[in-house]
Amino acid sequence: MKGLVYHGDGAKQWERMPDPSIQKDTDVLIRVDSTTICGTDLHILEGRVPMVQPGTILGHEATGTVLEVGRASSLEVGDRVICKCVTSCGRCRYCRAGSFGQCIDEEGGWILGGKGHGVQAEFARIPFADNSLQKIPEGLTDEQAVYLSDILTTGFEVGVLRANLQPGETIVVVGAGPIGLSTMAVASLYSPATIIAVEPSQSRREFAGRLADVVVAPEGARAAVDEATEGLGADVAIEAVGLPQTFEQCCELVRAGGRVANIGGHGQPATLHLETLWLKEITITTGIPNHRTAPILLNAIAAGRLDPTIFTSHRFALHDMMQAYDVFEHAIEAGALKVLLTPGARA
Repeated sequence: MKGLVYHGDGAKQWERMPDPSIQKDTDVLIRVDSTTICGTDLHILEGRVPMVQPGTILGHEATGTVLEVGRASSLEVGDRVICKCVTSCGRCRYCRAGSFGQCIDEEGGWILGGKGHGVQAEFARIPFADNSLQKIPEGLTDEQAVYLSDILTTGFEVGVLRANLQPGETIVVVGAGPIGLSTMAVASLYSPATIIAVEPSQSRREFAGRLADVVVAPEGARAAVDEATEGLGADVAIEAVGLPQTFEQCCELVRAGGRVANIGGHGQPATLHLETLWLKEITITTGIPNHRTAPILLNAIAAGRLDPTIFTSHRFALHDMMQAYDVFEHAIEAGALKVLLTPGARA
């Protein structure tokens, strides 16, 4: 088979790799029916994720069809599935508590495209498949389902739920890339009074206008939040970029007693200004998705309350992976949000 292989120091190549095989009774093999590229994949190429070793197939977002099942799996050949971006043994202390992303088994946690081979490939092996795959309901397309692998569940679980967003509150999302936009989309299900998007790119600000009530550049964020909250500050601030300045801006924009939920993956330290925050009773949360909410989001998609297909800006055939990466690496210039790759698609 072929896959997108990371070779260290920013190098990658779409190349032939050994076909995956069943290694444990809890494994399944899938044919990849759709996959996409995440900002975290770019962080890997930039050297910001040292745990990923050269020779690893990248990718943690995909849908697929089950081709072969291990003896302990309840899945069946032909099942259409979403690959969760984390795998979980279901037995360790963290899994028993529902924190599947913290699974301590050697093949648990961020395996796909992280500690092990990922899904930017023609085929993939999925460990602990019964816990790590979500069946796609009849009537939903791969494109409707694939973004539940990461960005929608991350925006919902690590953003909206961790921040305990309540109806009638004001939420500011700093960063209108795919993860920030996904957060805005799921936040709307909770009927906030105002969704404010903060984004430096004009093209992304224009797109964010479809999901947010107020859209501003970073320099206009303070005034926009003050106007929406009579100067109090946002009830909830979501960091959706992963840079020190965006995290610090969230802490500046949140009201006393408010909540800051950090979603972005940080590759360098950010300053925590306790000299100003200690009096404000601020709650700051971090995390990765556990995918416990995937069935809820699938129901919302099926009911027409949520449409993740709006995030697809470019489509490529799977074998055009290198071209897709070039577009995504220059997302602002190319006007890219999410690039969707499928076996039969045309660039």
